[in-house]
Amino acid sequence: MSSYETRSAFKDSGRIVIVGASLAGLRAAEALRAEGFTGHLTLIGDEPYLPYDRPPLSKAVLTGWIPAEHTGLPRFETLADVEWQLGIAATGLDLSAKQVRLADGHSVSFDRLLIATGTRARPWPNPSEAELEGVFTLRGRDDAKLLQQCLAAHPRRVLIIGGGFTGSEIASVCCELGLPVTLVERGTAPLVGALGGVIAERVARLQRRHGVDLRCQITVTSLEGDAQGQLRRAHLSDGSTIDTEVAVVALGAIRNTEWLRDSGLAAGTFGVGCDAGCRVFDINAIVTDDVFVAGDIARFPHPLYNYQFLALEHWGNAVEQARVAAHNMVCVPADRSPHVAVPAFWSSQFGVNIKSVGVPSAAEEVMITQGGLDDASFVAAYGKEGQLVAAVTFNHAKWVEFYQRLIEQAAPFPLSFPVADHSTPNSPVPAAFPDPRVPNHEATVVLTGHDPNERRVQWIPRHRQT
Repeated sequence: MSSYETRSAFKDSGRIVIVGASLAGLRAAEALRAEGFTGHLTLIGDEPYLPYDRPPLSKAVLTGWIPAEHTGLPRFETLADVEWQLGIAATGLDLSAKQVRLADGHSVSFDRLLIATGTRARPWPNPSEAELEGVFTLRGRDDAKLLQQCLAAHPRRVLIIGGGFTGSEIASVCCELGLPVTLVERGTAPLVGALGGVIAERVARLQRRHGVDLRCQITVTSLEGDAQGQLRRAHLSDGSTIDTEVAVVALGAIRNTEWLRDSGLAAGTFGVGCDAGCRVFDINAIVTDDVFVAGDIARFPHPLYNYQFLALEHWGNAVEQARVAAHNMVCVPADRSPHVAVPAFWSSQFGVNIKSVGVPSAAEEVMITQGGLDDASFVAAYGKEGQLVAAVTFNHAKWVEFYQRLIEQAAPFPLSFPVADHSTPNSPVPAAFPDPRVPNHEATVVLTGHDPNERRVQWIPRHRQT
């Protein structure tokens, strides 16, 4: 049978299982149908809901503009015959038997598998303190609904632990709702791990100007509750305390790879390793033919960054990578495509629209190419070893595509071109990112390099023949 005939037979009668029924899983399912796959398609998700959009959870849902129940993602009629197994988690993977094990004891067989299990919120490290009434994390729809109800009750003060994008967006919501808010960040400024110290200082000034009680280079050491189990106080590393009845733990995300333990796949702290075509590696770095990965959990090489492995927690990356993975699952090898899209994300906070393209944390230097740091709008360009690697805009989104093209062309850095709204000295300065050897839980883009938690090939030397 020819490769074309084999592919056609699989498209008609093959069985594909997608573990992870969120954005990446949904978009992959749509792409599979668009690619002509008419075989059996199963989506497995640990939440009881059909796929929904997560970005509004830390913005419009918390303000009360959109109910949490109204964040569902649109689904096309091509998915009418999909088998949904919702509210049940995958607990294991048997590669030899080609089966996904589920929490209810059942197994689901597959011919090809897409892993799209994403991330979950990193909990407060002390379990008993995390159980206090008034301590929240924000990742899913239920989290957002409970937190919105709590904020609507007008607590005396909200404490946010962690100044990444989620923590900063929640602080912005609190200010919009007129709630006193304290944000505690262990770094030098909010978003320092994502944008570097130079731009993060601008974010710090923005937050303080809007009334945030910002405490930097400080950590929360413990949370204290009353006899009824209600949060009452937080203790900080500088010896001070904050009286509060609401604390939001915004310490980043954990990739959901535990169910892949002992599966034989290259799954670790930074995600599931794969090639540029989304095919998963096994623990010996050998690519698999029938297992693919997409979304927040994927760890993949990118040519623009010297083929270092990237792990991204971005909406756009989940959509594009899901499309590439779906195409490669059903096409002949000669037609496979690489996932080479330039990372991009956005955030809305304190009246500012922040958009980023590329990987700022890969940079050594930053320069303001348009506007100025004290202006309402500006553009910051990031470079490393003479090459442009990223750009961040504040209320200047119309320029994102321009800088994206420059990044794709490996434009030289520093940049030198005339622009109409340039008002600051056009010279680079150190970007001031935290030491990369220190884990940064708030970063949404990680150049992972080698993951020390991954197992490696065990090399056994041959005995010399005598």
